[in-house]
Amino acid sequence: MSLRLGDTAPDFTAETTQGKIQFHDWIGNSWAILFSHPRDFTPVCTTELGYVARLKPEFDRRGVKAIGLSIDPVDSHAKWSDDIKKTQGHAPNFPIIADPERTVANLYGMMHPSHDEVYTVRTVFVIDPKKKIRLTITYPQTTGRNFDEILRVIDSLQLTDAHRVATPVNWKQGDDVIIVPAVTDDEAKQKFPGGWKALTPYLRLTKQPAAK
Repeated sequence: MSLRLGDTAPDFTAETTQGKIQFHDWIGNSWAILFSHPRDFTPVCTTELGYVARLKPEFDRRGVKAIGLSIDPVDSHAKWSDDIKKTQGHAPNFPIIADPERTVANLYGMMHPSHDEVYTVRTVFVIDPKKKIRLTITYPQTTGRNFDEILRVIDSLQLTDAHRVATPVNWKQGDDVIIVPAVTDDEAKQKFPGGWKALTPYLRLTKQPAAK
């Protein structure tokens, strides 16, 4: 199954380290990050899970829930969590899906036969409160994910959902943003009373609007 941006994230029922969940019910009115791992006790993923646990206050502040996935069973996840805490200083404080039958992995297209016929590739899905897929990133098994970048993208998505702006290259919180071309200059005067800097008629930079 090939999932695209804007598609509804497929719903599923699964066992996790925090009990059985129905995915859409679990998301509720929050944003969510679903990220897969090739299997338990893999070195790169150990570092990732510890870092995501450390970022929990940042996710909470943005109304984001994190959930991991690995093809191994729940009891294996629990043992792996001990290693994660020991080596990374933080045990997972979010659920990890047990997917031994690859049900969720296949539903989300996480299996990559030309890469490995057994294990999931390391995929990230950012899902909004309407259960729409807003971001997908797939990494090779040997490359650790950049969760700071994923937070940055969530900041951009939440900002641009609330205002008629886009974020430029390497944007981060507090930087200037772009007034989208669909907003006329007359409309922009109402929406952005502080004004803007027009580098071209279609590239107008303005201060980041306050969060709604």
